[in-house]
Amino acid sequence: MLESMLALPVEKQIFLAVLGFSWTVYLWEAYLSYRQRRIYRSTTQVPQELGKIMDTDTFEKSRLYQLDKSNFSFWSGLYSETEGTLILVLGGIPYLWSLAGTVSGRFGFGAAYEITQSLVFLTLATLFSAVTGLPWSIYSTFIIEEKHGFNQQTLGFFLKDAVKKFAVTQCILLPVTSLLLHIIKIGGDFFFIYAWLFTLCVSLVLVTIYADYIAPLFDKFTPLPEGELKTDIETMSQSISFPLTKVYVVEGSKRSSHSNAYFYGFFKNKRIVLFDTLLEDYSPLNQAGDERADPEGNDMPSESKVKPKNKKQGCNNPEILAVLGHELGHWKLGHTVKNIVISQMNSFLCFFLFAVLIGRRELFLAFGFNDSQPTLIGLMIIFQFIFSPYNELLSFCLTVLSRRFEFQADAFALGMGKASQLYSALIKLNKDNLGFPVADWLFSMWHYSHPPLLERLRALGNVKQD
Repeated sequence: MLESMLALPVEKQIFLAVLGFSWTVYLWEAYLSYRQRRIYRSTTQVPQELGKIMDTDTFEKSRLYQLDKSNFSFWSGLYSETEGTLILVLGGIPYLWSLAGTVSGRFGFGAAYEITQSLVFLTLATLFSAVTGLPWSIYSTFIIEEKHGFNQQTLGFFLKDAVKKFAVTQCILLPVTSLLLHIIKIGGDFFFIYAWLFTLCVSLVLVTIYADYIAPLFDKFTPLPEGELKTDIETMSQSISFPLTKVYVVEGSKRSSHSNAYFYGFFKNKRIVLFDTLLEDYSPLNQAGDERADPEGNDMPSESKVKPKNKKQGCNNPEILAVLGHELGHWKLGHTVKNIVISQMNSFLCFFLFAVLIGRRELFLAFGFNDSQPTLIGLMIIFQFIFSPYNELLSFCLTVLSRRFEFQADAFALGMGKASQLYSALIKLNKDNLGFPVADWLFSMWHYSHPPLLERLRALGNVKQD
């Protein structure tokens, strides 16, 4: 079989290799998921070492939730892989490129306007992806998340949100892509350096403006009210010289009862964002009744359907400080900077290799482009298909590194004297998010960017809880 494949033209070998690797990755992922589903199905009793951490009812709820998510992931993954294969085999990419040329030509932009055709192609491709992915997203939100008490959206709000996300994405994607293609075309022999510098600037700008200008288009951000929690957060930030300027609460409860917290900003302008579902005393999900009020006492819009499904969800103030101690540990230990450096080194390497490969005509022939070599198509072929083995390896290495960073951030919070509070916060958050604390070792090694709950608790020293 190998000999017959080697006898084929180079472009056919490339095409078959891309398809073969794609299905190999899918089958590997499916095997890992099968191993984990076997854990979900067989582990029906709370393990002895978890007896003091998780009650039987919560354990069963988390088991069923994760089992439903895993089954959904299997079928959605199978669909995605099949769809991708059919697009490649049936020539979907060159067809869409030709269609984009027809559309742009009707507006007076002929074959000489490659960038215009590229933008039309990109719009059509993202629209196709959004439409085909919508039923899966609806099922995930309104069947699985709804069934297990997490969804807080109405269908109308969900669809309006999807349209808004698509529009905002296009407003960012199209100008950035246009400028990138222009830089590649006029950059000469060292265009890859200019392209990398451009994407670096774009990423820094997006990180800077995201929470101030983009995220508020979708969620309501309000300053954390004056009080004990805000004072304690500011005091803790000052103790490690974290340049905190503002603390916000984001209304995550109008979408989901999952909780989170993060910080953002560069240099001396850092902000902390807390999801309202993280705050035990602030979360609307802890209020009785079907209607809720905002901090000023006004009725909230009916487009979200918050219900008190998870009574006393979230963490108390000392636990919130412990969670933030963990997050600030990432900053103090330089994890954020290290991730940025790794990302940019990878980006530079990819653009350099792209510069080496873009002139290879057989890459375009492999995907049905016999008469042209569009730059955007070259980016897609090389970054998405040719680099896929490298991307898989890099993803695994980053997952391993992320787990190491998480342990270090936990140790930082422990050093701040918050081990007991972080211990209880991790248990509460695991319960609120219905995380299943038992994992297959191989699935965990490959997928878990955060260590499993028991490993984190052991690293904290198994602090005893009431």
